[in-house]
Amino acid sequence: MQIAIVGLGRMGANIARRLMRGGHEIVAYDVSKDAVQALSREGAMPAGSLEDLVAKLKAPRAVWVMLPAGKITEDCIAVLSGLLSAGDTVIDGGNTYYKDDVRRAAALREKSLTYIDVGTSGGVWGLDRGYCMMIGGDKGAVDRLDPIFATLAPGVGSIDKTPNRESRDPRVEQGYMHCGPAGSGHFVKMVHNGIEYGMMQAFAEGFEIMQGRANEDLPEAERFTLDLPDIAEVWRRGSVVSSWLLDLTSQALAEKPALDNFTGIVSDSGEGRWTVEAAIEEAVPAHVLSASLYARFSSRRPGSFANRLLSAMRAKFGGHVEPK
Repeated sequence: MQIAIVGLGRMGANIARRLMRGGHEIVAYDVSKDAVQALSREGAMPAGSLEDLVAKLKAPRAVWVMLPAGKITEDCIAVLSGLLSAGDTVIDGGNTYYKDDVRRAAALREKSLTYIDVGTSGGVWGLDRGYCMMIGGDKGAVDRLDPIFATLAPGVGSIDKTPNRESRDPRVEQGYMHCGPAGSGHFVKMVHNGIEYGMMQAFAEGFEIMQGRANEDLPEAERFTLDLPDIAEVWRRGSVVSSWLLDLTSQALAEKPALDNFTGIVSDSGEGRWTVEAAIEEAVPAHVLSASLYARFSSRRPGSFANRLLSAMRAKFGGHVEPK
């Protein structure tokens, strides 16, 4: 099947590579000519512009946009909407805000174009592992592009089958799902990432508690010098908290047990904020997800005014001295 990929960063280029491995024809474009040339050497058809890209596609065309969420994606889709023809499809595979998907789908529908949003999870490992995809948009367009999604998906793998799923959509067991209308795919991916924030924060806090058990302020008999890399590894082996996040934690600790190659400043890419906003709209208490988002904010504010004021109050009411 033929499809165009716009945006050949770490995710976009590997999506193109996985599709080519599966026998699909890729038309590739990026503002970086080097990125386009690199992929063309691997078998992709290079495009020098969005106009060139559209001209090289056979109708009905499908263009997968894999760019950072926000203005750059907005501008790209606006240009494509003026170049494509009725019956063509635009796919946004980035981490777009789902309300933007709803608006874009309506705008493209007026031009007889279809819009699909694909929440894509798999990161830099997706080329070999595959991508878990949460898809929103018109059912007819999603079904037509099923060969693309099936190739990108991880497949059944070695995961045990879940009982009582015989009457349900078999594609879900392959690692991809049509969630509903436009916006629903990115909404599900947004909540997925919000949950990811909470899981990561829980691991981070738990390992810090274990690291702190060697603190000399504790009674000597209650001090333990714990081997964190080995703890992460043993938890991977049959523990109820085993997960891919724990796998990656174990790898990081095995490489650098003190993690002194990191600053501890943790960014957020937007989905955690949007998840908390959705929880507020629905009046759903989201204690863990909210706290994990705020923890990321705190990591970026060393010596913040709020923390300095806390120290000042503690000094005033209890004579507490800041640790040096």
